[in-house]
Amino acid sequence: MNSFFERRYIIAGTFITLILILLARLFYIQIIDDRYLLYAQGNVLRRIYLNPARGPIMDRNMKVLVQNEPFYDVMVIPKQVKPFDTLEFCRLLGIDKGDFDKRFEKAIRYSPNLSSVFEKQLSAQTYAAFQERLSEFPGFFSSTRYLRTYPDSVAAQFLGFIGEVTDRDMKKSGGYYHPGDYIGVTGVERSYEDVLRGRRGVQNLMVDSRNRPKGHYANGAYDTTAMAGERLISSLDKRIQRLGEKLMQNKVGSIVAIEPSTGEILCYVSSPTYNPNRLVGRERGNNAAALYKDPYKPFFIRPIQAYYPPGSSFKPLSALIALQEGIITPQTTYYCPGYYWAGNHKVPCFHLEAHGLVNLSSAVAESCNGYFSMVFEKLMNFYGAKNTSTTFSGWRDNVCKFGLGSRLGLDMPSEGKGNVPTSKYYDKIYHPGGWRSSTVISLAIGQGELQATPLQLANIECTIANHGFYYKPHLIKAIGDKEVIRAEYKVKNSVGIDSNYFEPLIDGMQAVVDHGTAFRSKIPGIVMCGKTGTAQVHGEDNSVFVAFAPRDNPKIAIAVVVENSGEGAKWAAPIASFIVEKYLKDSISVRESGITTQEFINANRLPDLDMYNQQPKPKASAKDSLKHAKPDSGVKKAALKPGQQKSKNKYTASAYPIKRREDE
Repeated sequence: MNSFFERRYIIAGTFITLILILLARLFYIQIIDDRYLLYAQGNVLRRIYLNPARGPIMDRNMKVLVQNEPFYDVMVIPKQVKPFDTLEFCRLLGIDKGDFDKRFEKAIRYSPNLSSVFEKQLSAQTYAAFQERLSEFPGFFSSTRYLRTYPDSVAAQFLGFIGEVTDRDMKKSGGYYHPGDYIGVTGVERSYEDVLRGRRGVQNLMVDSRNRPKGHYANGAYDTTAMAGERLISSLDKRIQRLGEKLMQNKVGSIVAIEPSTGEILCYVSSPTYNPNRLVGRERGNNAAALYKDPYKPFFIRPIQAYYPPGSSFKPLSALIALQEGIITPQTTYYCPGYYWAGNHKVPCFHLEAHGLVNLSSAVAESCNGYFSMVFEKLMNFYGAKNTSTTFSGWRDNVCKFGLGSRLGLDMPSEGKGNVPTSKYYDKIYHPGGWRSSTVISLAIGQGELQATPLQLANIECTIANHGFYYKPHLIKAIGDKEVIRAEYKVKNSVGIDSNYFEPLIDGMQAVVDHGTAFRSKIPGIVMCGKTGTAQVHGEDNSVFVAFAPRDNPKIAIAVVVENSGEGAKWAAPIASFIVEKYLKDSISVRESGITTQEFINANRLPDLDMYNQQPKPKASAKDSLKHAKPDSGVKKAALKPGQQKSKNKYTASAYPIKRREDE
C-alpha cells in the first residue's frame, strides 16, 4: 500500500514537471523569443520595400538636368515559391528555362527567406502582361524602381551615373542597400548619394495561399512611406553647357567657366563626351563597354583629371610674384631681339619675332617669351645663382597660393592636383647644386614639368579678375529649398599679391583681345581680358585660352583647352568668346572677324589616332567604374626618350621632351 502511494506521488510529480516545462517553453516561444513569430509572419506576411525616387538635379536657372522614370522589377522569395508553369512564366518575361534556373539558384544563395531581384527593368508592356498573371506564380511579386533620364543629354561627366550596388556597397551601408538597389557611381550622383537617394519605405502585406494581398498587417501600423530624394540645384548654366559641348564636338579638350564673385562653376565641358541616357536601361553594360573602348576616353573627366602644360597662360604669375617681391615694377623694360639666352639655352619668341622694348603690359599683350624669362631669372637669382634651390622653393610656394599643385576642394570625386615641381625633384635629377635658373627656364613660359587642370587655369583667371583672391570652385548651390554652400566655399583665399599690381597685367590682357593675338575673338560691346597659349606637347601643340569678362565687375572667368590644335588664338579663344557672350548676353553677335559658331561646331580637330595613341592615357576599366566608382588613377608609362625629363605627373595629357620655346 505504501509502495503504491509513493509511486503515485512520483508519477504525479513527473507529470507536473513536464507540464511546467511545456508552459515555460510556450511562454519563452510566445513572449521572449521572436524567431517563431517571424517564421509565422513569414508564412502570412510579405514585406515589400518601397523604393524612393532619386532627387532631380537642376541647373542654376531651375532647368532640369536629370530626373526619374519608373520601371519594374520582378522579385522573388525562394521559400514561398510553389510549383507553377515555369514555361509560361519564362514566356511572359522573354527568358528561357536555363536563365530561370540560374536566377533562381542565385536568389537562393542570397537568401531563401528574403526577397531579391529575379528580372529587372521590365518594359511597361511586358510588366502589364506579367502583372495580370502574377497570382499564378506564388513567391514572385513586382517592385517599382526609378532610373535616371536626361532630357537634354548634357553634362554627363558632371552628373555622373548610377549603377547596381555591389557586395561591398551593401556591407558598407550597414544593411540599407539590398541586391538590385542603385547607387551613385560617379560625378554628383556619387558625391551627393546620401542626399539624392531618399529614404526607403516598407509595406507589410498579408497574403493568402494564392499569393494575393489581403490587406496591411495591423492596419498599416508598422508601414513606413518612402521619401523621395532631395532636389539638387547646381551652379551650371545649361545654355552655355549645351553650347560648349556642341563647340567641342569632334575635339579633345575641356571648357571650365566660373563666376569669380562666388566660385560657382557655370560650364563644365569634357570632350569627347557621351549621351548619359546610354548608361540607363538594359543596354547599359554594352554601351559602357563600347565607351571604354573609345580611344579618346570619354569617361576621362578632363576638367579635373587632365594635366596640361599651361603655356603662356601661366606667364603673368611669375610677373605678379616679382612685383610683390619688389624685383620688378610695371615700368621695368626688356629689349626683346626675338629670343632670350638663359645660360646656353636659347628661348625663342613666337616665330623669332623681335618685340623690341617691352614692359609688363606690352609683354603680356605680345606674349613675349624673353620678358617673362628675364623676370623668372631675376626671381631665381635674387640671392645669387648658387642659391637657386632656396629661391625656387619660395617661388613655388607663391605659385601654389594660386591653387596650382594641389586640389582646390571641388565637391566632386577624382579631382587631380596638377604638378608644380619641387627643388627636391631637380636635386634628384641634377644632384644638389647641379642646376640653375637656366636649367628650369621653361617653367617661366608655362612649360616643362608644370602641369595644371583646366579647373585650375580657370581659377587663376578668377584670382586675376578679383585682383588677388578667389573662392574655391564648387558645383552645387542648394539642396532642396535650402542654400547649402559649405563654409569653405564662402572664404576669400588670398594669393598674397597687392591688388594694385593687377591693373598693369589686366591692361595687357585686354590688349590681347582688343588688338593682340586674340583679336578675332573680340566681342562687340563686351570688354574681355584674356591670354592665348600654345602649349607644346608631342605632335601638334595644344590650343589654350584663358579670360574673364567684363573687365569691370567680372561675371565669368573661363579656360579652354583644345588638344593638338595649334595656336590658342585660332581655336580656344573663339570658343571661349562664344561661351562668354552667350552667358552675358544670351545671344551671339556677328563678329567683325567673320567667325561663326557653326564653323567651330562643324570643325573636326580630333587628333590622329596613331599619334594620339603614343601619348600616355589614363587607365580606364569599365568594370571598375561601373562597379565601384574608382577614379581614373594613372596613365600608361611611356619610355623616356633622349632629352626627356622624368615626370611625377599621373594624369598628364602630354609628357614629352621639353622644348625651350613657346609658340606665342
